[in-house]
Amino acid sequence: MDLHGKIALVTGGGTGIGRATSLALAKRGAVVAVNYSRSREDAEETVRLIANDGGRAIAIQADVSQDEQVRRMAEAVAGHFGAIHLLVNNASTTRHIPLDDLEAATDDVWDELFDVNVKGMFHCARAVAPFMKESRQGAIVNIGSIAGQTGLGSSLPYAVSKSAVHGLTLSLARALAPHIRVNAVLPGAVATRWWAGREEQMNRLVPRLLLKQIATPDDIAQLICAALEQEAMTGQLITVDSGQTM
Repeated sequence: MDLHGKIALVTGGGTGIGRATSLALAKRGAVVAVNYSRSREDAEETVRLIANDGGRAIAIQADVSQDEQVRRMAEAVAGHFGAIHLLVNNASTTRHIPLDDLEAATDDVWDELFDVNVKGMFHCARAVAPFMKESRQGAIVNIGSIAGQTGLGSSLPYAVSKSAVHGLTLSLARALAPHIRVNAVLPGAVATRWWAGREEQMNRLVPRLLLKQIATPDDIAQLICAALEQEAMTGQLITVDSGQTM
């Protein structure tokens, strides 16, 4: 799919992988709706960066865990631009809890992570699907994680939520075919603000990676764009982790 002129919605688009993806899409000529929940200034800065480079973008607020907010967001984006062709389900959250501290994995933690990381992605896919079907073309990329494959991550509920994202990707690929493709990109360690205060831990990981480097948000964004462009691929879980899981 040629991304030029396509309308893209990027959730959590103000920072990290979301910002890098918004900028990469805009460079390919897409029009970008930059979603945010609380990071309004970051989202508006992403929009400014796109505009300064000659692209088109808007910032739009919605908490992806809230279905009604997501439906209103999709209607607003489609109403403003006339369509929605692309969705990058990037918005996620986590809690940093030692894996063996089962008591700290409370119901509140499970509910928060699943509401955003899993149900939020489903809400967004469901909300944009009618607009994609109307144009008879659409592509969705969900952001998973190698934590969902290895079981090792910032917390046990986070790893399980990302495993659920992988399953959601496979089910949506079947449910939305043939006009909407659904794939997932599974990053390993990425140098984002999630590592803030844990830089020493991140740097200790580097020697154990085959490529001896931590991925950047731009690295992940490039693969997301490639997955959106590839018209012969759906239901795939694509790992990009500098060899971390080899």
